[in-house]
Amino acid sequence: MKTGFIANTYSRFTRRASFKAVAGAFLLAPWITGSAMAADWPTEKTIKIVIPFSAGGATDLLGRALAVELGKNLKQTVIVDNKPGAGGGIGAQAVANSPADGYTLLLASGSMFTVNQFIYKKPGYSLASFEPIAKVASGPMVVTVNSEVPVKNTRELIAYVKAKPGSIDFASAGIGSQTHMAGESFGDAADIQISHVPYKGEGPAYSDLMAGVVQMAVANINAISPLLKGGRVKALSVTGKERSPLLPDVPTTAEDGLPGFEYTGWFALFAPAGSPKAVVDRLLAGVNDAVTQPAMKRYLADQGMFASVVAAAALRQEITTESAKWKVLVEKKKIDAN
Repeated sequence: MKTGFIANTYSRFTRRASFKAVAGAFLLAPWITGSAMAADWPTEKTIKIVIPFSAGGATDLLGRALAVELGKNLKQTVIVDNKPGAGGGIGAQAVANSPADGYTLLLASGSMFTVNQFIYKKPGYSLASFEPIAKVASGPMVVTVNSEVPVKNTRELIAYVKAKPGSIDFASAGIGSQTHMAGESFGDAADIQISHVPYKGEGPAYSDLMAGVVQMAVANINAISPLLKGGRVKALSVTGKERSPLLPDVPTTAEDGLPGFEYTGWFALFAPAGSPKAVVDRLLAGVNDAVTQPAMKRYLADQGMFASVVAAAALRQEITTESAKWKVLVEKKKIDAN
């Protein structure tokens, strides 16, 4: 009797233990799989950085330089893939829907996470769709006009537009892009009426600026600076806190007619939500290393930009703070991408 009782009790115990072991294995499986994948990452598989704007713009140029240095650091091929449209939304959605395995990344301009949620009813992504890796670089904008516009500085531009309201169209890389919001912010601060003309990236926007199809742009410094040598575009002022070493003779916007005005664009690297922490940490280390390399440092200096690596937690806070500011301007200017 006792023997049977003991046997039955032992049998029930072992069945329960087996069930718990199996259940535990199922619960641990994703963690084990993720950990194993992270330990092996990167394998002999190409890493792709999606650029959500067309070739030739600030995000594209930075992305190509970053891809080279990340490739060296990770000992893996890193390429860029341009997916322009919807203020960066098309590229962002493509990455958000990609496997969270560290092989598809997004290099985003700041406005994609601080502005788009206020101007698109269904942007198709949010900050929650991604694991922030790091802010990579920042840089001022440049208030530029086509050479045929009869002004020599920012003060004269403001006076010209006030005398002829609606006479100036400004180009941007797309609705909600940093170049769009910089132009809107400039117009609001100067209390002038300038009309927005969106493009699918800075490349086509500045082609039309040079051709005189549009008269003005508040452009990312690294994208516009090479075009200033041709004489078809004039730089009036730089929106940074200080003059740029790249354009030392160009005054800041604050000292050139708009006291207190400052605008700095930034760019950050993201992975799809759910990417293993070990992969995100490895990419952060790669970014930190990339911006210290002589070639990258020269590139940033030549483009009038500077390294500004900020890791995930601090970057999320910056996005939250900046978003609150842009929400006010979006509502005031009634900016709508729908």
